[in-house]
Amino acid sequence: MKVILKEDIEKLGSAGEVVDVKPGYGRNYLIPQAKAVMATEGALQQIENMKRQAALRAELTVDAAKELAEQLEATSVTIPVKTGEDDKIHGTVTTIQIAEALEERDITIDRRKITIDQEIKTLGEYTATVDLIGDLKPKIKVWVVKGE
Repeated sequence: MKVILKEDIEKLGSAGEVVDVKPGYGRNYLIPQAKAVMATEGALQQIENMKRQAALRAELTVDAAKELAEQLEATSVTIPVKTGEDDKIHGTVTTIQIAEALEERDITIDRRKITIDQEIKTLGEYTATVDLIGDLKPKIKVWVVKGE
């Protein structure tokens, strides 16, 4: 019996795959639990349409990520901090501060996708990397300057 899996099932297959199972397993477990549907001609066409639409969405997402990467490469942010003797920072500059500085420039990036290449403990110029889709990892210049 051929069925189309609706979700990933260990040792059987992943969502969207057409698999051959024993009739009892399909009728008594997979279909009643809504883990699979019968592999009819209409269901197969519907799965193909969904795969095509998902591929188009993924392509649009990659294009948007490339544009964002170009925008980030051209961006530098300035973070004012309080300093003590010898221009040492009280604390350290975090990814949250970098994300907020980017937000002021209307660029929304999740702080967890930002990594700082080295600890920022003094004033100066530093680099931060943003992890976008796949191997897109644009670098941002971070200027740490003396604040109030």
